[in-house]
Amino acid sequence: MANKRLSELENVMNTADSYAEYKEAAQAHDELSGASQWKAKDACKDYDYRAIRKRVQRIKEAKSRNDAPGLMYILHEGLHGNLGNIATSSLNGHAKIGTKHLIEEFITEVCESLDFIYQADENEIDFFEKLSFFDETAHAFGRSCLMLSGGAGLGFFHGGVIKSLVEHDLLPEVISGASAGSIIAGLVGTRTNEELKTMLTPDAIYDQFKTWRIWNGFNKNGLFDSTNLENALIELFDLMTFEEAYKKTGRHVTITVSAADLHQFSRLLNAKTSPNAIISQAVRASCAIPIVFSAVQLKAKNQQGEIVPYIPNRRFADGSIMADLPFKRLARLYGVNHSIVSQTNPISTLFRTRDKRDATGLVGLSLRHVAKIVKINSIYAFDVLESAISHRATKLGIHKVRSVIEQQYVGDINILPDPTLANLLHIVSNPSKKSLEELFKHGERSSWPQLDLIKRNTMISKTLRSYLKRLKEREALLLGKHHGLKVVNS
Repeated sequence: MANKRLSELENVMNTADSYAEYKEAAQAHDELSGASQWKAKDACKDYDYRAIRKRVQRIKEAKSRNDAPGLMYILHEGLHGNLGNIATSSLNGHAKIGTKHLIEEFITEVCESLDFIYQADENEIDFFEKLSFFDETAHAFGRSCLMLSGGAGLGFFHGGVIKSLVEHDLLPEVISGASAGSIIAGLVGTRTNEELKTMLTPDAIYDQFKTWRIWNGFNKNGLFDSTNLENALIELFDLMTFEEAYKKTGRHVTITVSAADLHQFSRLLNAKTSPNAIISQAVRASCAIPIVFSAVQLKAKNQQGEIVPYIPNRRFADGSIMADLPFKRLARLYGVNHSIVSQTNPISTLFRTRDKRDATGLVGLSLRHVAKIVKINSIYAFDVLESAISHRATKLGIHKVRSVIEQQYVGDINILPDPTLANLLHIVSNPSKKSLEELFKHGERSSWPQLDLIKRNTMISKTLRSYLKRLKEREALLLGKHHGLKVVNS
């Protein structure tokens, strides 16, 4: 009877119409399966529960003494995202929702401590000491990014993922998009949360992209005419630059593009690397699947506001070829050390390798090792082939294939569509209202099992940066007043 009830609850979770319905079924499943008892018990071989328990105790003691400097010392001493291995993926398979109560208590205590420090009397901890603490701690702790992969028509799955994250206030500030993912990333970067709720719907997307592919014929730069796609992107983004978008939303949005010739690397276009580049052209380039669409000349605004070529004499194409998930470069630019991935790229299924923390036993570890060796040997073979061939077009093709193989296609948290024939057909067809409704709902449902995990993994960094932002705003006011006094005195 218990197994039958568990199956019924799993079916409810898979077909739920809302997150509330999903969550209720998941909690009931944990009660019936024994996962709730597992969560209540501190001890577990997968993490250092003794260290976490001691840390929670020290934090509580410092708070009971109203010791803000002591709390600062405790947090400075060892706060990082995987303290005691609490973020290990091996902890995620025991329950349908939630994790060890001790881990949840630790995260809550840390966030409450940050609030305590922020609110502390500035006769005890002065303003600039607080600012320094939050600045240094936020930098050391890092933050999460969201990466939206390529996937042609299936990429509208990302719309449902974003909708879910926005509704639950879990959307990271650092976001990248490649190919089809660049369209959704561009929307996120140029719209506030309120605007997203009205713009990011199946009906609105259908109106823009119902005929984004029109047959162009052979002997052309691309098999499909990109006119409708370009018009849709201009209507969505106008001539907004990355810097203008950042000033509007405060989001660090990156669009990846791949070079259309040899001896060039992929580029990450954002408010840091290319503030004056125009988003519509960046997205159009990122969507330029080789052979399907023609490569694109990027555009930017000059100091006079005129539209001019950006990186003249270079054309760019599909971002997912060389930078589907550009985690390492986002880490350098924005200090991210944790990734959430919405992965719809069909090629990724060939190259996904399980993290070593997920591999168990000799067979699991051996399979992972073999996959790694095959990947390394394939890259070596393509390097040899590329060096042996002089024909430029062939050489370029080999180089692009090598780039596809070399990439990593998973993150720390992965949101994936089901590998069904229906989803495969979404890749090659123009969207219909029905197909978009299905993709959005599928994206939402696929995100629900990850929401609690995302919340746990982002809560501390989100709290840190929220208080840091407030302190920097106060700093700007203080400096402005000081500057004003100087002007008056002079």
